[in-house]
Amino acid sequence: MARRSLVLRALAVLGLGAGSALVVHRVFPSVPPFPLALAFGLAAANLGLLRGQTVALGRRLADRLLRVGIVLLGFELAAGDVAELGPARLAVVAVVVLVTFAGTRWLGRRLGLSAPLSLLIAAGFSICGASAIAALRNVVDADEEEVTAAIGLVTLCGTLAIVVLPVLQSPLGLSDEAFGSWSGASVHDVAQVVATASTAGPVALAAAVVVKLTRVLLLAPLVAGMSFASSRRSARPRGFSSPVPLFVLGFLVAIALRTAGIVPEAVLDVLGSAKTLALTAALAGIGAGTDLRRLGRLGARPLLLGLLSWALVASVAYAGVLLTG
Repeated sequence: MARRSLVLRALAVLGLGAGSALVVHRVFPSVPPFPLALAFGLAAANLGLLRGQTVALGRRLADRLLRVGIVLLGFELAAGDVAELGPARLAVVAVVVLVTFAGTRWLGRRLGLSAPLSLLIAAGFSICGASAIAALRNVVDADEEEVTAAIGLVTLCGTLAIVVLPVLQSPLGLSDEAFGSWSGASVHDVAQVVATASTAGPVALAAAVVVKLTRVLLLAPLVAGMSFASSRRSARPRGFSSPVPLFVLGFLVAIALRTAGIVPEAVLDVLGSAKTLALTAALAGIGAGTDLRRLGRLGARPLLLGLLSWALVASVAYAGVLLTG
């Protein structure tokens, strides 16, 4: 009975955090729900509203919800949409991701940051913001403070991009389609991409969404590669464990089902809502397990890395857009 009561309290914490964030997002659509849920969890834990076993169980539930959310994210991707970009633009997307990821990790080492924090920031800025950070959290040995810092940085820079990139469209001489491609290749979360590209109209928005979802597709090989590297470094004296996490395989299966066209549109809408709910609740749980005092001890270097990574991804993406016309 005590265990059941504990589980119910932990679920209530995650549900309240997710529900509050989604309500605010519904009233103010420009405000993304993921960082809001994280903030609600942070407030609940650091104001003394949550303690002990409730927090610990909330973190474990958050891990499971993260995996579910990443699998459901796959239903938003169809291989046909990606193929429409053509070889040149596909190559640009791949180069943007690789250069940003490798460059951010290198900068993180130069700044003296931990390997897990550098990896999380690199994944968030190069691929898909909070979703990529959530996926890699299950692979790298990162704590809640590092996850919170990384999500905070992609939220900050993505919000700045919504304001800064539209101002630069005319001075940089970008057509609406080129601006959309630049937004999709350089802005972090999908919601931030939509907010940025929509300022230039429907042509820009359509280009941005396709490019962005192509970046999201690279989440699977990134997580699988990092998981394989981690398993090679770890000693596994007995048993067998696949180097590719099951949630990554689920992500790929979801993409295949969406591409095959066997999932009805009404079901896809439900799955999309479930994905948002799962990831939002998970981030509330991560926030609830974060100690702000420990987060503060990370210092200003993560902020510097985030700004440098943002500049890197925007510059490489802009060069790619110019090269592909």
